[in-house]
Amino acid sequence: MEEVQSDPSFPVSYPIGLAYHSRIAMKVPFSQRPGRHERHFRRKLCNPLFPRPIDRADDDALLEVQRRDHEELVGFIHHLKDLVTRAASLPPRIESDVILGLKEELDRAFETASGLADDQSEHLYAVRKLTEVIMARVRKGAQGDALAASELQSEAQAREAHYALLGNPLGADLLHPESLIEPDELAATLLCEGEPALAAALSLFDPPQLTELIAQSRRLLADRTGPESAQKRLLQMATYLKAASAGLLN
Repeated sequence: MEEVQSDPSFPVSYPIGLAYHSRIAMKVPFSQRPGRHERHFRRKLCNPLFPRPIDRADDDALLEVQRRDHEELVGFIHHLKDLVTRAASLPPRIESDVILGLKEELDRAFETASGLADDQSEHLYAVRKLTEVIMARVRKGAQGDALAASELQSEAQAREAHYALLGNPLGADLLHPESLIEPDELAATLLCEGEPALAAALSLFDPPQLTELIAQSRRLLADRTGPESAQKRLLQMATYLKAASAGLLN
């Protein structure tokens, strides 16, 4: 394993893979606000819980994932400008399919922005406001239809819950339209996260899925030496599953 030393560029509040590589010596600093490519790189770096870990510190590989994150950010900015232009140019009367199609694009844009590098609060706010404008058009078209109004209210509540899940890096990476987390990496990913991030993400899985993830996690920790934090995350998953199965969760 690489020689280790203190790495101030890895914030304590960002726990991905911390037990394995927070002190690995690299010439290229980690990003303070990494994007999804760098986050997954850091999860796998010298982490034996992953089926295909990154076995050594590699500055070139880190630079490459940072380049991908930057490229993705630039592409998103151009796409957002296009969405703003299209939303602003909508005529007063337009087919509902066009409106709903734009709303779906905005939903995907929010998922994408949530996983980008750097501070995306302004972009997320912009997507929220555009979505509100589009939904106002939809609600106007549903006036007088009590069932449609009820469905739109339920959809708005579900959207807010979805936004909340996207508010932490793990949720953003799991829900990204093109998630980098492979199915056989999911258990290892959950075991390497902090308690608050895992608590939020567990709501994404139903009891059968959680049962399988817990079984995979137990096998991982039985076959490899994992940190104490990974054992705590396994216990957290099992406790959540027990509560969910008993109907004790909202």
